[in-house]
Amino acid sequence: MCCAGFPEFALIVRGAFVGDGKGARSSAYDRIVSNAPLSKPSSETLLIFDGDCSFCTTWVNRLEAALPTFPPSTPWQWIDVGEYALTPEDVAKYAWVVTPGGQYAGHLAASALLRMQPHFALRFLGHLIATPPFSWISAVAYGWISKNRHRLPGGTPACALPPRS
Repeated sequence: MCCAGFPEFALIVRGAFVGDGKGARSSAYDRIVSNAPLSKPSSETLLIFDGDCSFCTTWVNRLEAALPTFPPSTPWQWIDVGEYALTPEDVAKYAWVVTPGGQYAGHLAASALLRMQPHFALRFLGHLIATPPFSWISAVAYGWISKNRHRLPGGTPACALPPRS
């Protein structure tokens, strides 16, 4: 296990050095976590989260109320995640923002939500979250929250991630 026990951090760090076919000018926040093609073309942005986790549901509801622009959101348990080129393991670990251009997970999903806001300060924060070295800190913070969401306010034992096999 690397990166202080947070595989998410290693994923993002690797993504910063592996070419994605966009050329050298692509920025960190343009890196898509999953390049798998969508079987159901997405014409709009969708937030996918763990509906069995009360912590996750609470925060989706809070963000929806607080942010001026918020995409439709749905628990992954209500959809066929395969249509969005995701697996049950993907959606159990991360919240996802699926756009017509790709899928963003974890802290990059939070970044994508902030980058679609009309206010400059929120968009700037979204870009910052996805730009090294801030993206490294954001990835570690998201990983810690994800692993401990059952212990955080609003969390329940159902929020705990399944043990690693």
